[in-house]
Amino acid sequence: MTSPYQVFVAALPDVCPADPRRMVFTADSGGRCEVFTWDAAARRARQVTDGPGGTAHRAIDADGYVWWFEEDATGRGRWWFQHFDGGPRLPGLPGAPAGQPRGLAVTAGGAVAAAVAHGRETVVLVGRRGRAPREVLRTSGPRRLGGLTPDGTLIALASSADDAAAVTVVTPDGRTVATLPGPGRTGTGLWCQGFSPRAGHRELLLVQDLGDCYALATWTPEEGLRTHRWCTFGTEISARWFPGTREVLVRQDRHGRSLLYRVDIGSRVRTIVPTPAGSLLDAAPRTGGAVDYLWTDTAHPPVLHATDGIALPPPGPSAVVPGRHTDLWTSTAWGRLHTLLSLPERAGTAPPPAVFLVHGGPADHDRDAYDATVHSLVASGYAVVRVNYRGSTGYGPRWRRAFPAGVGHTQVEDLAAVRADLVSRGLVAGDASALWGVSWGAYLVLLALGTRPGLWQAGIAVKPVADWVAAHRATTPALRALDIRLFGGTPDEVPDRYASSSPLTCAAAVTAPLLVVGATHDAKCPPGQIRTYLAALSAADVPHEAMWLDSGHDGYDGALHVAVLRRSLLFLRDRLPDPALRAPARPPAPSGGPRSR
Repeated sequence: MTSPYQVFVAALPDVCPADPRRMVFTADSGGRCEVFTWDAAARRARQVTDGPGGTAHRAIDADGYVWWFEEDATGRGRWWFQHFDGGPRLPGLPGAPAGQPRGLAVTAGGAVAAAVAHGRETVVLVGRRGRAPREVLRTSGPRRLGGLTPDGTLIALASSADDAAAVTVVTPDGRTVATLPGPGRTGTGLWCQGFSPRAGHRELLLVQDLGDCYALATWTPEEGLRTHRWCTFGTEISARWFPGTREVLVRQDRHGRSLLYRVDIGSRVRTIVPTPAGSLLDAAPRTGGAVDYLWTDTAHPPVLHATDGIALPPPGPSAVVPGRHTDLWTSTAWGRLHTLLSLPERAGTAPPPAVFLVHGGPADHDRDAYDATVHSLVASGYAVVRVNYRGSTGYGPRWRRAFPAGVGHTQVEDLAAVRADLVSRGLVAGDASALWGVSWGAYLVLLALGTRPGLWQAGIAVKPVADWVAAHRATTPALRALDIRLFGGTPDEVPDRYASSSPLTCAAAVTAPLLVVGATHDAKCPPGQIRTYLAALSAADVPHEAMWLDSGHDGYDGALHVAVLRRSLLFLRDRLPDPALRAPARPPAPSGGPRSR
């Protein structure tokens, strides 16, 4: 029987380095995310995986082998592979410890490097495709594989961008060649973007935070770290090598939208790659100079584009989101807040009830991009408000680091400011505002309801941080490291900061009805701390509902997503005034924000 639920994964296909007609991608299969091959010459797809919980991590190497990570409900598993044309499925690294995927790289000829999170450690493995690997190193800190040189002689490992050892370069026998940014270097962040795929070259591409902008940087064993200050950008970027050249494709996130550049590092030339207005969820260069990119805006689901016209995998579901979509800027004493606003199409004079969709992260941002939740809410008659609060990416490094009121409280302050602005403009109802968030966004929902209870009439928190101390002790090593950076120490070192920012501290002050969704196998926002928070709500007689999913933090099953969406829409319908009886005022003309590059 065909599942009524579908999953659309917004991601570019991975392209075989030796044959661009061979691709691997993820798509819906019976309501789960699974891996498929795509033969661009024959325009034919073949399903590769069929896991009970879905499959999301995949790759294709230069020899035409498809790789995927087969995991259980907790996210632990191992790499497998199969030839593009089919055949037996084989263990990629037989005997490797089960864990969570932290990166895979395969050279032409089958040399393999992989990183796997195993408990509180990250294990780096090297070997040959289909053979038992050997352990290169084991580290107690969170790491991911940042790249492997074409000759297999150097491995890049990435940590947090602001660590003293943001990137470590090692040999296959575990010897450290370089630690970047290195002693005495300026800059506050370094992101690993991978080794050049050119044969005979060992050049590592990086993005460097210079404090007020971002720049491309490179590292080689001969020259060390080199910052290309002639090529800076005012907001966050990511970069990828063009195969066979010293050119780089740069994707810039700027004020909720995207720009694409082609940068020649050797000749110091930067040119823009024309793309439609909106967001590029991903972009990748191919041999010969072509570029694939995944475009979307709020009104349209993602669409794959190739600048050379090669046939890409078939698109996902097509739709046009109803309503009117715009953006506006709210002036405050601490800066201008950017908001993406979607208003329903209904006749009438009263402003509509509003749902604030709060993005996760915090180092992320809401984009002018399709979101199924936005689609459902606007079609149901609600205004949807997406605020890129302080701490969001896409507005420069100073904005990303701005937490003057403390963790969480700064972001709640921004949400309240935008709400007041929209109400004063007559764009949304002043007596019908709800908050809805996932992960870090769900945490902000709980904190906002507890610290400013009079502003909101309902809240939906999906997989939240509800008790900072308990979450810190039970979460993943990478998130514990993030907590320490955000708070300036551990719960034992700065207990007052954790308590001040914890929703558990103010649970008794919540007055709005609340729906909390937890996942029983969630390693990032563990279920135990959610249960503690729910018990505190019950003790204080706060009206609330709980929904539990038999999944981890990240799910690939469409039925679970739809179940949460349906439950949430029913919850809102019963707590906010009927949207059908209200209608928005005329949307504002898009207002210009501060310009930067």
